[in-house]
Amino acid sequence: MTRAIEDGQTLIYSALRTILFALPLLFLALFYFYPLAQILRLSFMGQDGVGQGAVVLKSIRTLLAQPFLWRVLWFTTWQAAASTLLTLLLGMPLAFLFARYTFPGKALIRALTTIPFVMPTVVVAAAFTTVAGENGILNDWLQAIFGLDIPSLQITRGIWGILLAHAFYNVSIVVRTVGGFWSLLNPRLDEAATMLGASPRQIFREITVPLLLPSILAAGMLVFLFCFTSFGVVLILGGLRYATIEVEIYRQAVSLFNLPAAAILSLLQIVLTFGLMMFYTRLQKRSSVVIEMRPLQNVSRPMATLRARIFGLPILGFSLLFLVGPLLALAWRSITLGGNGITLTYYTELAVNRRQSAFFVPPLIGIRNSLLFALATMAISLILGILSAYLLARSSARESVAAGSASIGLAATIKAKVVGYFYTLLDPLFLLPLGTSAVTLGFGYIVSMGSWRTSVWIVPVAHSLIAAPFVVRTLLPALRGMDEHLRESAALLGAHPLRVWLEVDLPLLYRAALVGAIFAFTISLGEFGATLLISRPDMPTIPIVIYQKLGQPGLLNYGQALAMSTILMLVTALSLLGIERFRIQGTGEF
Repeated sequence: MTRAIEDGQTLIYSALRTILFALPLLFLALFYFYPLAQILRLSFMGQDGVGQGAVVLKSIRTLLAQPFLWRVLWFTTWQAAASTLLTLLLGMPLAFLFARYTFPGKALIRALTTIPFVMPTVVVAAAFTTVAGENGILNDWLQAIFGLDIPSLQITRGIWGILLAHAFYNVSIVVRTVGGFWSLLNPRLDEAATMLGASPRQIFREITVPLLLPSILAAGMLVFLFCFTSFGVVLILGGLRYATIEVEIYRQAVSLFNLPAAAILSLLQIVLTFGLMMFYTRLQKRSSVVIEMRPLQNVSRPMATLRARIFGLPILGFSLLFLVGPLLALAWRSITLGGNGITLTYYTELAVNRRQSAFFVPPLIGIRNSLLFALATMAISLILGILSAYLLARSSARESVAAGSASIGLAATIKAKVVGYFYTLLDPLFLLPLGTSAVTLGFGYIVSMGSWRTSVWIVPVAHSLIAAPFVVRTLLPALRGMDEHLRESAALLGAHPLRVWLEVDLPLLYRAALVGAIFAFTISLGEFGATLLISRPDMPTIPIVIYQKLGQPGLLNYGQALAMSTILMLVTALSLLGIERFRIQGTGEF
């Protein structure tokens, strides 16, 4: 009788585990693959879905024959490549400092350099406009010093503004990805090479660079994908003259309401980004090497020598000036705009309806909406991220079984290998939303969700698709590093699976889960591309309000945009300081 009860409980727990593991896959199927499938349908079948295949194929051929399409594609590609190169050049020295040295305020500086990455692109564009725009701080200084009548610095309205903004936005990817890997390299490799007579330049060229190549490629490809699908930065700093595929999708769908053309462009972008991800995966496998790692504290050393300070302090100073300076300038401008001294007028005006319009939504409501959406996104992303991370950790165990299954018979070996290959596909599957344009995703919701796209829940759902991969990458290393014997011991002592999770897994994972939750919260606060397409007019978020204010004439609107940007920046900074407080040193894949 007891045996039957135990078997029944085991069966129930097994079924429940299967259902839970299926939830992330079901979420992806409904809110990622289905909208993309609808884009495909619209591309090849037309809006009614029947009888228009030949017409739409003719439209595709006509569109592909247009010179503007190839100009947009060429510009999208080369600006992404140039932005990636500039980001690597600026990020590698800072990654080296964080990897090899300890210095006062390191955690604070790391958090400050990460702020741009989770800020909405409209705020990044506003920050650069504040510093180097026609009415920016640098032009004000130049006019005052040299007595100029017109602004002499024209950076933000051109390609250099786009490239610098992209580098500003993505440097933290290089710092965290390459720097995190660099910090774990075994220093004995360098010491052995030195004893054999190798110079520091030879050590760097022949040992360090080959070992870092996989992480450099990973960071570079991720930066390229983000720049390739850039929207807000190009829309504000470049305009239609410098339109990328992303901007053209938005223009065709929203401004011209040419849904088939937008669908074709979306399909083209999906094919290109997926091709880049496949190329990256194959390149990473060929470039990967097996190395011996060392704990972080055994590698980092104080910046005590004169040579280290001469090299490190200017890099830190320039990095802080480049990464933090525009944000501080934006905050300063928000309380001094107008030239009448320090004022909080633009903050108090956020709750005022001066036109007495019945359709006016106070900007403060945008702050409330963003916080509610971010909390909902955090909850959804945390649930999906935990389940996905456990599923991927389970896949590692299955791969190990498949790798060592030669002695268990041919049929069992084939089954184990098939299961192992299936689980191998899960990791890139959960990362697919990161390689998909947010505007494309938002457009997919427009054509697939019907009345659902007016629901308030569609915004946190879209945000969760973008945020959940970050939760997975935060939890997965901690989960894979857990000692399986702890669970086995608890089970042998009679603990049921839920109690094992509550008393064994949760105490070991809560810090990583907290970091992932904060990441999801901050990413939701700053998401702009998809939100611009799917958010309701009466439920704007902070980035949407900022974009609207920047697009309206008048000093008051511009000041309110700066005030909202500053509020968002402060919330983001506090969130990232929380990440640095709870992050487990030396772990995490971002």
